[in-house]
Amino acid sequence: MRRRDFVVLVGAGALPLPVRAQPEMVVAGFLSARSPHEAEAHTTAFLRALTEAGYVPGRNLAVEYRWAEGHYDRLPTLATDLAKKKVALIAAVGGINSALAAKAATSTTPIIFIIGDDPVSLGLVESMNRPGTNATGVSLITVALSGKRLELICELSLVPAQSLF
Repeated sequence: MRRRDFVVLVGAGALPLPVRAQPEMVVAGFLSARSPHEAEAHTTAFLRALTEAGYVPGRNLAVEYRWAEGHYDRLPTLATDLAKKKVALIAAVGGINSALAAKAATSTTPIIFIIGDDPVSLGLVESMNRPGTNATGVSLITVALSGKRLELICELSLVPAQSLF
C-alpha cells in the first residue's frame, strides 16, 4: 500500500479513494492502550473510514485488534505482534504510548496515530508538514493551546486573567 493511498484511506472520506476490486484480503492492525469499550468511538470511526474507502470488513478487510486495557507495559509486545503479522497498517490509538510502541515495533508498516502532544518532539515524525517516516496522524496539541484557551475564556466572561492567578 502506498503512503498516499494510506493517508487518503484514513482521511475519513474527505478525499475518497476510488473503490477498486480487491482480490486479496487487506489486514489492518488496531493497537489501543484502552479496552474495546473505551475505544469504541475510535474503532467505529476507523471502520467507517475504511468502509467509505471501499474496504468492507469480512469481504476485503480483516482487522487484527490488540488491546492493552490500561496496561501500558503490554503495548510493545502487542505492537511487535502486529508488525510480525505484516499488517497493511497500524492504527495506534489511546494515547502517546500506543503511537510510540507502534513506531518502535516497525519502521516500514504505515502507522496512523491520534495523540494530544507534539509528534515532532516525541520523535514520531520529522515535521508537521512532512512526516518523513512511516507514521502520520492527528495531533491535538492540547497542552500548547491551554494558555490561549484560558485567555479566550477570560475575554468571553470579562474576567481579567490576572485575577485568576
